[in-house]
Amino acid sequence: MKFDQLTAFYHQPLFDLISQSRAVHLERWSGDEVQRCSLLSIKTGGCSEDCAYCAQSSHYSTGIEREELLSIETIAAAAKRARAQGATRFCMGAAWRGVRDGSEKFERVLEIVREVSQLGMEVCVTLGEIGPAEARKLKAAGVTAYNHNVDTSPEFYPEIVSTHTFNDRLNTIAAVQESGMSVCCGGIIGMGESENDRLRTLEVLSNLDPPPESVPINCLMAMPGTPLADQPAVDIFELVRLIAVARIALPNARVRLAAGRTRISREGQALCFFAGANSIFFGDKLLTAKNPEVDLDLSLLRELGLNIESKDRSYVAVALV
Repeated sequence: MKFDQLTAFYHQPLFDLISQSRAVHLERWSGDEVQRCSLLSIKTGGCSEDCAYCAQSSHYSTGIEREELLSIETIAAAAKRARAQGATRFCMGAAWRGVRDGSEKFERVLEIVREVSQLGMEVCVTLGEIGPAEARKLKAAGVTAYNHNVDTSPEFYPEIVSTHTFNDRLNTIAAVQESGMSVCCGGIIGMGESENDRLRTLEVLSNLDPPPESVPINCLMAMPGTPLADQPAVDIFELVRLIAVARIALPNARVRLAAGRTRISREGQALCFFAGANSIFFGDKLLTAKNPEVDLDLSLLRELGLNIESKDRSYVAVALV
């Protein structure tokens, strides 16, 4: 979808916009099912990248210490617990720039993928930058989808990261698509970007070929010690508008209400679900940031009459960011 089309949708009266996005949602998805995803940090801190939003960057003093990669036993136990709690996607995050074929850490990741895939779950990973060789081996090990967010618009990207480029992100996505894995790709809002930057992000996502199978919409969690520590919370109506336009532009993708839900009211989350969001992260922590507790999420879904998506309609993913 082109930028002008996205802009026209976005700037409609709010009720007109979400009525349209709801209609698109009901054409492609069950209106009362929400996918729950669990996220685990399997390697925390010490990342060499300077992403301004990230508390795990070694460039900033955030109090997050560098840790080693968790053991396979620890990761497998966490995956089993998440599945027992109703997760249909299990995501793991590793604070790396990327991985290369033949390295010890890449071999350990492949071993993790093989172990998790034996639990009867499909696997999605994100390891930062990868190339065609790594993508092929990940797919052969059992990976079905790879998470690699574009974060923001091409124009605003240099304001957020200097240690890699927007095209570096696109190159990884291209390698993933060439391997036959599907792509999970979204962005972060609330970093100081304009509403036009957000729509440009959706333009990029909607013109990927094929489009992403899932689109996480993250609201910045302003982390102490990072350059974006003082950024205010995102306006709820701007978020709802973006969710609605994402649903219209990417009708077949899961639109995930991802990081930042602790700063969104229950009423705001309800509007996002109505507008087209049909996936959330659950658990009390997302990598290093807080997330609503499982019981609170279950209570909200129950009050809204929404159901946890059944396992036969989706998969559990292991995402390494």
